[in-house]
Amino acid sequence: MQVFWFIPTHGDTRYLGTADGGRQVDLHYARQIAQAADQLGYEGVLIPTGRSCEDPWVVASSLIGFTRRLKFLVALRPGVFTPAVAARMAATFDRLSDGRLLLNVVTGGDPVELAGDGIHLSHSERYELTSEFLRIWRRVMQGETVDYEGRHLNVKGAKLLYPAVQKPYPPLWFGGSSDAAHELAAEQLDTYLTWGEPPAAVAEKIADIKARAARHGRKLKFGIRLHVIVRETNEKAWAAAEELISRLDDETIAAAQKALGRYDSVGQRRMLALHQGRRDKLEISPNLWAGVGLVRGGAGTALVGDPETIAARMKEYADLGIETFILSGYPHLEEAYRFAELVFPLLPGRARRTADVATLTGPFGELVGHELAPKVSQS
Repeated sequence: MQVFWFIPTHGDTRYLGTADGGRQVDLHYARQIAQAADQLGYEGVLIPTGRSCEDPWVVASSLIGFTRRLKFLVALRPGVFTPAVAARMAATFDRLSDGRLLLNVVTGGDPVELAGDGIHLSHSERYELTSEFLRIWRRVMQGETVDYEGRHLNVKGAKLLYPAVQKPYPPLWFGGSSDAAHELAAEQLDTYLTWGEPPAAVAEKIADIKARAARHGRKLKFGIRLHVIVRETNEKAWAAAEELISRLDDETIAAAQKALGRYDSVGQRRMLALHQGRRDKLEISPNLWAGVGLVRGGAGTALVGDPETIAARMKEYADLGIETFILSGYPHLEEAYRFAELVFPLLPGRARRTADVATLTGPFGELVGHELAPKVSQS
């Protein structure tokens, strides 16, 4: 079970939908979160993309030197980059980070934003473009000199002079809920990433993609993107969930739902359908709460509960075939620590990373009376 965290380059907060408790995300704060994730034992971090975010490649590049093991899941944007330029960017990052790059293929779901970036394609055309892009990109990354003439892309003599560390190329991740997305994942991607839907819906997606991949003679890995609200008790966790949206008014919810409703992304439409903009039916599955999606695009659900409950819900997804959990919480720095401290010890094959120096064995926590080691609670 791999666990990733999240760098909130679109901003961080204690109260969704308001400026109250808002926190500016600059390099110093992004570095704090990345270093915390690295030290605590998260395998990687997802860096979001879009015009509401700082540029993910610049952010990820700025964090390489502050981290040692942490992998960076960075957006690869067909149509925004050309395949050859994207190959050079990926290979350079992979070399400079000593093989710590993962790539999140993003076709885009907001026609208004895409038009601003110069992409004027329909939903189906964007998937055609992405398919062509990946065919070229994968061959270039594997050392070929590529000539390709397609409906959307035409290259002659595309090649890469300085190869990536990872072979045959840094792994390709991807999320999408349409038939076109599932087919693309089955044919060309390495890991399929779903947003946090109820387990039955996730199981249906996984089964469909596995069947499509088998027809191509391929197998994929699977991951899930979720928020998490964990506290020492279930009562405290649900109180924290309510507090997160306690300063959110109905006007803001309506405005957010209207903006998100223009997307032609099937995945975004599925997220919106989970709650329909209503506050009164936000627990859509046991301990799966859709409150974040009232105002946030993309991943809009959170696991809510005490450590044992969170670990049990994660195991339910793992039993379906989910191997990687990409998590986040508000505020992201504090919640990275909270999740690692409360839930990591309950997950299979995990132990809290304390230090790299073998002689530094504790005690951990403040000394009692300046000299007595703190006890480990039995609760």
